[in-house]
This record gives sequence, C-alpha cells and structure tokens, in this order.
Amino acid sequence: MAIFLTEDSRVIVQGMTGSEGSKHTQRMLSSGTNVVGGVTPGKGGQRVDFVGATVPVFGSVAEAVEATGADVSVVFVPPKFTKGAVIESVDAGIALVVVITEGVPVRDTAEFFAYAQSKGTARIVGPNCPGLISPGKSNAGIIPADITEPGRLGLVSKSGTLTYQMMYELRDFGFSSAIGIGGDPIVGTTHIDAVQAFENDPETDAIVMIGEIGGDAEERAAAYIKDNITKPVVAYVAGFTAPEGKTMGHAGAIVSGSSGTAEAKKEALEAAGVKVGKTPSATAQLMRDLLQGQRLAEGG
Repeated sequence: MAIFLTEDSRVIVQGMTGSEGSKHTQRMLSSGTNVVGGVTPGKGGQRVDFVGATVPVFGSVAEAVEATGADVSVVFVPPKFTKGAVIESVDAGIALVVVITEGVPVRDTAEFFAYAQSKGTARIVGPNCPGLISPGKSNAGIIPADITEPGRLGLVSKSGTLTYQMMYELRDFGFSSAIGIGGDPIVGTTHIDAVQAFENDPETDAIVMIGEIGGDAEERAAAYIKDNITKPVVAYVAGFTAPEGKTMGHAGAIVSGSSGTAEAKKEALEAAGVKVGKTPSATAQLMRDLLQGQRLAEGG
C-alpha cells in the first residue's frame, strides 16, 4: 500500500513542455508513473514524444481531466503563475496537487492552500518540494526512482536532498512511500498529515521524519506523535550548527532566539518517545537498529 500516490494514480504535468517539466516527466515515465497528459495554455492539441511514450498536451487542466481522468497534477510553472495553476487544478477536481516550484510568494501559498481547503477536495504537497514517491508504483515530482526499493518504511521530510540520502541509506529495507513536504513557511501537507497517513497504512511498519530549524512544525508533530502514533518513529533535525537569525536554505529555516532551534526540536521529539539522530547517517542507523531489534523479538 502507499499513501496519497498509488499505481492507479493518473498524473498530469502542468508546465510539461518547459525544460524542467519535460526533463522530469521523462524521469517519472521511466520510473513507471502513469503520466496521462501535460498542460500548457496555448499548446493544447500538441503531443510530446518521450522515450517509451507519447504524451498529449492540453490547454487547461479541466480539458486534461475530462480527456484522461487525471487525479494528480505535478506543477512545474514559474512562481508568479503557481497560484493560478494550483487553483485551476483544484477547480478541475484534481485530488492531489504536487507543487515543485521554488520561490512561490508566501501570500500566494496561503491563498491557494486556503482555497483548496475551502473546496475540501484536494491535497496540496509543497510548494518548494521534491514531491512524493511510492517505490515500484508511482513517482510524482523530482525524487530519483533508482535510489531505493519498495519496503515497509514511511518517510516524511522538509528537505529534498535529505529525502534522497535517507532513502538511499535505508534502501535495503525499502519504503512504502516517501514524501517531501517542502521547507517554506507555509506548506500544504505537514509532518502531522504524513505520519497519520503512515499510521493508518497497514503496510508501513515504521516512520522516519526529517525536519529542520525554524518554526514549530516539529514541536507540533512531536505532540501529535505522542498522543496519536503507535508505530516507531525516528527523526533528524537539520541545522544544529546554524547561526541565529540567518535563513538557511529554505525560506522557513530561520532561528529567532531559542525558538526554532534544532536542539529545542530534538528535545520535544525525544520527550514524545522519538529517537533523534545527530546526523542523517546516525538517524538511519537508529532505524536500522530498531528494525533489526524487532526482527529478533519476532524470532525472524
């Protein structure tokens, strides 16, 4: 089983005819994703040849949905057009909108997320994220498909690069799904949303959570995990050496005083029973030790 994205997902790519959209559409197709169309205003009726597939282009999301039954959109459009693209997908009935675009104004994100919530029909992932992958089933975004195997771990991460590293380090165990939620101050899907979905997934046995400095998302996730999650969770918080007051990589990664520090997040998570690694590799080892201990306990 997988969360949010399955082998039955029918994916369209908004901005497929652009350089980034085209490159990553090929990667998604090569990893087995069912890409059924692209959307570029003014280019409806064209077809784009990829290795192993020819994909039709539609002038609007509504046309794409009507023609293909698409239920997932991956958004590769410039920041100033992103709000309109997301709202267009929501209006067309897309159930999962994956916003890869970096540099989207926070106000725009707040507005399109509020709009999606008001409609109650679409889940937003991102913006400024690598997307999500259910290995061996589907891949919506820019996550490399060849760095891991299907398995029974769930991964939720603010960082794209650390998503890839963790998937690679634990490739021998494999993943049911991995989701990069993005590191902007406002994101459509949170750590809490993802860990709850993994909790409800009978084919996910344990969860890896990657956070970073800034904000209080990890503290809120820790409180939620303590009260609601029964599966084991290990975590890593990026930014233990970050200087105060300096934005580090992501727009939301900024420490103010004692608020948002890696140490504060680590303490909150450990108080909730989550094991926290000091480095990504140490975190992977914590999960490895936990799973091997479970196998021994089960006599496997």
